[in-house]
Amino acid sequence: MYLRRRLFTLCLAVFGAFLTSTSLSAGEAELKAALERAGQNRPELEKALKEVPEAERRGMEFLIENMPDRDLTALSAEFLLENSRLTWKALNETSWAKSIPEDVVFDALLPYANVNERRDRWRQEFYDRFHPLVVNAKSPSEAAAMLNQNVFPTLKVKYSTGRKKADQSPMESMESGLASCTGLSIILVDACRAVGIPARIVGTPLWSNKSGNHTWVEIWDNGWHFTGACEPTGNALNQGWFIDQASKAQRDERLHAIYAVTFRKNGQSFPMVWAREIHDVYAVNVTDRYVALKSPVPEGHVAVRVRVRNAAGQRVSVPVQVLSDKGDSLFEGTSNDERFDSNDHASAYVPKGATVTVRVKDSKEEKTVVASDTEQLVELTQP
Repeated sequence: MYLRRRLFTLCLAVFGAFLTSTSLSAGEAELKAALERAGQNRPELEKALKEVPEAERRGMEFLIENMPDRDLTALSAEFLLENSRLTWKALNETSWAKSIPEDVVFDALLPYANVNERRDRWRQEFYDRFHPLVVNAKSPSEAAAMLNQNVFPTLKVKYSTGRKKADQSPMESMESGLASCTGLSIILVDACRAVGIPARIVGTPLWSNKSGNHTWVEIWDNGWHFTGACEPTGNALNQGWFIDQASKAQRDERLHAIYAVTFRKNGQSFPMVWAREIHDVYAVNVTDRYVALKSPVPEGHVAVRVRVRNAAGQRVSVPVQVLSDKGDSLFEGTSNDERFDSNDHASAYVPKGATVTVRVKDSKEEKTVVASDTEQLVELTQP
């Protein structure tokens, strides 16, 4: 009799534990697992969950469930609560707050970081600096275009391959005044988020022509729109020097596809060429949207791109020409110096098979090439 009672009690205990475990929703289970992985930092995360306003709690849970383990073990409650408070404050002050889906807010507005950059407390400073610029903007697109034109002159940060590292945080880039395309994109995304514009980093590890990698920015305005950071195109989005390259991306080739960062864990990592060993920054493949863009290269033509360097090996800005074999001018423009992305070149579109001469205008520095079926880069030396 005693043994039967003991067995019955044990079965009840096991069944109760089973009910408890299966009654947890997927989100609750993920949150519980994240708190366990936080180790000694768990009290900080629990404090953030306890003190966050009820209206912001689901967003806080999302961050904790999806943040990298290195953040679970390091971020303070103060950091997370400030990030949450300033996110919702900025969003609620916009005219578009009600039009942003909750999942977009959680994934592209609330996150405190983009990739693996240092975790700076940038929201308050960027809000104070940039909110006055966009307070009268009627849409996220209008506001983002304003920011891209004004943020970098205000912060005195420019593109340079001489930056200390690719994955600089906003404050690191501001301290040096120099940043890569990734560093510039981090700044623009954070500036957008600081004033209530959902934004995210986008990039490719290698263009399909193997000329290099690139990172740029997408913002949400009833769908995703792109722009090059520190490469404003007036008040318009969905324009940029890289459209031709992006339209040739390859969705099923990881090296040549285009990815947008997502904070949500989805099993697919964002390919960070500067930190290939890190796999806890996640991504969605957005290649198809860029392949659908119209390439600016006319039918039957091919791009001939021009780069000019000085004796020290630095890119310089000088007038350049592309001439036909009869001496007719097919293109006149200016080469790009170190202020521009290292893959951004003066580009002429010439008929395939044509023999052309590329030269520094009003000089003897020139090269004659045959326009093949694939684009080519012609490099000249400043006279």
